[in-house]
Amino acid sequence: MILRLEKVNTFYGLGHILHDLSLGVGEGEVVALLGRNGAGKTTTLRTVAGLAAPRSGRVLYKERDIAGMEAHRVSRLGIALVPETREIFSYLTVKENLQIAERRGSRWPMEKVLETFATLKERLAHKGRELSGGEQEMLAIARALMTGPDLLLLDEPSQGLAPLVVNTVMETMRELKRERVSMLLVEQNAEMALALADRVYVIDHGSAVFEGTPDALRSAEGIMSAYLGVGTV
Repeated sequence: MILRLEKVNTFYGLGHILHDLSLGVGEGEVVALLGRNGAGKTTTLRTVAGLAAPRSGRVLYKERDIAGMEAHRVSRLGIALVPETREIFSYLTVKENLQIAERRGSRWPMEKVLETFATLKERLAHKGRELSGGEQEMLAIARALMTGPDLLLLDEPSQGLAPLVVNTVMETMRELKRERVSMLLVEQNAEMALALADRVYVIDHGSAVFEGTPDALRSAEGIMSAYLGVGTV
């Protein structure tokens, strides 16, 4: 496993968000993290990325416990977060957004990133605020890759995007999967998540209530309806 969470408990103030949460991501594996709003999905990503320190439990990345480590140190170890808000620099160009994140020796240099994200190659001189929602999401993922991560954390990459654009984002993520980029994916679009994932966790109130393959989750109608609010996908 490239990533393992073992009985992690994370709080925001007095709020107990993650309750003894355990999960894992294998090398080159795409793992989807599903659940209703407020279930603790984003907090899980923030805990791994060093943006929220767990009160107890272990966060093992390549067998090293990084629980509570500062976010910039986590990033240097090879973990990149693509936040739900994307957080691109709106008054910088696409090229400048990418250059800021560029890391020497990265297996994702500028040339390779622009081969993967052909749309961005055509928009290099445009400012972030001039991009569509789909282009901004592409830029956020591309910028994360520029740091050379071995593990990519994606928070709601399809949020607010038109169905046609979602398909483009999915194809990009399939390309990353072919490149053996390990991914932990938080996604409200269960159909998209199950189409991409090798394994799935469903969490509720910060605890895992299901772990298995996408096919196993599709067959677990009780889990789908109780914790995701949908029928069979």
